[in-house]
Amino acid sequence: MPKPTIDDVAILAGVSIKTVSRVVNREPNVRDATREKVEKAISQLKYRPNPSAQNLAALRARLIVLIYDDPGYYEAPSAGYIISLQQGALNACQKAGFELLIHPCNYRNHKIGTELRALIEQVRPSGIIIAAPLSNMPKIVRAVSDTGTPCVRLSHGSANGKEYSVATNDREISAEMTTYLVGQGHSRIAFVKGDKRHKAVCNRFDGYRDGLKQAGLPYLEELVVEGDNSIGSGEECAAELLRVEPRPTAIFAANDDMAAGALRFAIRRGIKVPEELSIAGCDDISLAQQIYPSLTTIRQPLATMADIASQAIIDGVRGSSRDPGLEIVPGTIKVRESTGPAPK
Repeated sequence: MPKPTIDDVAILAGVSIKTVSRVVNREPNVRDATREKVEKAISQLKYRPNPSAQNLAALRARLIVLIYDDPGYYEAPSAGYIISLQQGALNACQKAGFELLIHPCNYRNHKIGTELRALIEQVRPSGIIIAAPLSNMPKIVRAVSDTGTPCVRLSHGSANGKEYSVATNDREISAEMTTYLVGQGHSRIAFVKGDKRHKAVCNRFDGYRDGLKQAGLPYLEELVVEGDNSIGSGEECAAELLRVEPRPTAIFAANDDMAAGALRFAIRRGIKVPEELSIAGCDDISLAQQIYPSLTTIRQPLATMADIASQAIIDGVRGSSRDPGLEIVPGTIKVRESTGPAPK
């Protein structure tokens, strides 16, 4: 008769493999009723864990996995976003003696759910951090939650669920950027929308509309175009917007890549920035300070968000789980050379 495995125990108890592992390794945060079911299944099957595997599991328990969108699939990969997340997560992990594993995902792959479940089963982490835009994609979130592994989502937009999660105030700070531009005398402020699948980016469009309303300005469809978060789409959108008459005096893009594209198009057309056209973005990636003129933008507190998310997982391992709900880390506006007073 074949030796019973942890999979057999999970099936008999009606729980995930991760839950069986937690019971075997006497980890906290397992309900008494669930623990009893697993222990009953272990006894019934006469399952005996492999001691070396248990030792390895104990080592792996002090591991956090950061899952993010693979930048290799973009026209101009932005390393700044990933580096900021890594820095924040590493800060919390190093202080607590945890390790960090980073895992880029191609969410376009229809087998991504299987890939993630296999990864989690292999490394048995203490928890998973899912960065945007993966954090609001049901197939990604479901693949992680099916394993029973603690999970914290970052910048998940509207698909927030009831678990503990961390985000920034995209809508509110985007409204503030819009009113800042109004304060510079701009009344025709255009907006470049981002990829609809990125819920947090969509919140920035809502903030733009809020800002116009707060300033008493009308929302004009002719001043809004949709990009795909890339530099190339920023150029195309700027070309479309600058054909509108009368021309907008400011362009606010939902991310820095598209804002950089708009800036590049304006300079090629001989339009002076910011004397004739102000341009603003969002994220404050490294490119924002490297281009000329440097880009006015919204700085996302990515490192702080990843730090908080990692600490939440670490606290859970130590038996002090965070209450369900959303923790907001405010963004800030960084005014640089690409914006100025509206032309007379």
